Amino acid sequence: MAGLTGLFRNVQVPEQENDKLVDLFRNRVELKKEFAALREEKYRLQDRIKEHCGSIERVEHKLKHLEALLLDPEWVHNVVVFYQMRRLASTCEARLDDFAERLKQQHEDRIKRYTRKQWKNERKRQRAVVEERLSDQRAVVQLAEDRLAAARNDLESMSGMSRMLFRKTRDEAVNAAETALEEARDMETELLQALEGVEQLDPPPHEGLDVVTKRSVNFLILSFAQQLYLDYLEGDLTHMAKEAQQKSVGAVNYGSKRECDLILERLEKRREEIDRLPDSSELLQKRAQLLAEHARFRRDDDAVPVPASVEAVLDINANGVVSKIDASLLGENFLGIASYLSR
Repeated sequence: MAGLTGLFRNVQVPEQENDKLVDLFRNRVELKKEFAALREEKYRLQDRIKEHCGSIERVEHKLKHLEALLLDPEWVHNVVVFYQMRRLASTCEARLDDFAERLKQQHEDRIKRYTRKQWKNERKRQRAVVEERLSDQRAVVQLAEDRLAAARNDLESMSGMSRMLFRKTRDEAVNAAETALEEARDMETELLQALEGVEQLDPPPHEGLDVVTKRSVNFLILSFAQQLYLDYLEGDLTHMAKEAQQKSVGAVNYGSKRECDLILERLEKRREEIDRLPDSSELLQKRAQLLAEHARFRRDDDAVPVPASVEAVLDINANGVVSKIDASLLGENFLGIASYLSR
């Protein structure tokens, strides 16, 4: 019986062995986590490889398609026209981007200069106020010093009976003068610190363009985009450039070699004509004003107008006569104009 009791007696495991088991369990859990993370990383990299392979295949397919078009005598001239039209669209888009950036920067700089000028004027005004008070206070200090000197002189000039009778009064006068001088100097120190604070004032942070200015900028950007549209409208060059942007090579047939040559000649001639055009700043301003008169906004704090309210392209001739062309440049995001507007 004693033997059986010994068999079922609790076995005491050393504490050191328990710690080893806990550490082993923890290590096993950490290894599982690391393995899971590595597996996820593996799947992610495999997905990226698939994406890259797909991209490479698509590029190879496009290159083969382009090669086939270039080898086809009936299509090779169409390919040249297509990429010339794409170049036209890219050039116009770059001009629009440059115009929008320069216009925004001009307004930003103007507002910064105005804000800084206002800040300088206010700092000058504050400095003048403090300096005037400081000048007055220095006069008070000088007066207090004179009074203290006079009180001390009265005290020192006393002798005999008067010294015995009025010493206390003279001492009180000296003490009062010293207190007044100390207070005057303290105030002078405070004003000097205030003046230093005014000198060390930082200019206010730039808060950007307000809604009114953003709208003004946007109308000018819209006006410039409309001018680009009108510049190449003759000969349907604008629509061909837009089509080349939206479609792939081989999707547009411009006709025979003779027809393609005529298109390229027309494009080159129009480029030369545009290079000779005079400055159009006044024209852009006038068109922007007309656009602003008819523009509508969804909210009071919106800077971009409702596309339907500015959908007409305004063609203004040399005599100032305005004709309208139905083309919603903002609604169709002509030349990516939506990304250049201030919001």
